[in-house]
Amino acid sequence: MTRFTLNGRATTVDVDEDTPLLWVIRDEIGLTGTKFGCGIGMCGACTVHVGGRATRSCVTTLGAVDGSEITTIEGLDPAGAHPVQTTWKELQVPQCGYCQSGQIMQAVALLKDFPRPTDEEIDAVMTGNLCRCMTYARIRAAIKKAAEASHG
Repeated sequence: MTRFTLNGRATTVDVDEDTPLLWVIRDEIGLTGTKFGCGIGMCGACTVHVGGRATRSCVTTLGAVDGSEITTIEGLDPAGAHPVQTTWKELQVPQCGYCQSGQIMQAVALLKDFPRPTDEEIDAVMTGNLCRCMTYARIRAAIKKAAEASHG
């Protein structure tokens, strides 16, 4: 049995501790906003927060998160009103949308570390999140706008 807090709720699962967190979130718990991309932690589509840090859930085992606080895109703001989510909508960032939950989760973590990020800081932190549709300019603009909305 592995226990953790998922999106603010105490959660217990009876799954092999070597199972990737991504599959526990999607297949065992049924939250499908976190996506499978590459399976080796290189694309960022599976990004969630573990203890407030952006974490690739496809390469993080269930055993590694025992007792942790985990947030998925569904738990970021259930109403979709987080500043990053609202600017994503306002600036129409997604094209196909597949990578966007991972992009948003990484961007939220970025803004915790860099409340007023420069283009260089955004590029450095977001470089591990790939977007096949190449919406990088809109992603950067949305992050800057979210920073302004959060800090004036």
